[in-house]
Amino acid sequence: MELDDTDRQILRILQEDARTPFSEVARRIDMSSATVHDRVNRMEDAGVIEGYHANVDARALGYGVSAFVGLRTEQGREEEALAHLAGLPEVQEVHLTTGQWDVMVRLHAEDTDALRDLMFDHIADTEGFTRSQTMVVLGTDYEAEGLPI
Repeated sequence: MELDDTDRQILRILQEDARTPFSEVARRIDMSSATVHDRVNRMEDAGVIEGYHANVDARALGYGVSAFVGLRTEQGREEEALAHLAGLPEVQEVHLTTGQWDVMVRLHAEDTDALRDLMFDHIADTEGFTRSQTMVVLGTDYEAEGLPI
């Protein structure tokens, strides 16, 4: 789908606050609410807009530790190992990568004890992974809340 400037304006507004009413979006870009609604539906149908999310603070839910985990996979066993990762509630992202690690994972744990248990009992012993490195996040200076549009 080809996005025009109006689509991009709508996306900027919704990415800033997905709860912005179509009437407000329409007012800001000088367009009718019905047209904004049609454009948003078209972008949803095309997969440009993948969903609407609440941005929740992990610490407020009791997750005091965040980490990135680099994993090396065993050839031929990647799919089942990746499926296992996706089933762990602490795992937020799984990325196939180039370089030293075949897979990079972002996860949250309650504390370092829970992180250790997660790593030893649920990740490191998973068939298909041959090596791992855990990098604990000490702080986050910047995290984008959306994509550049």
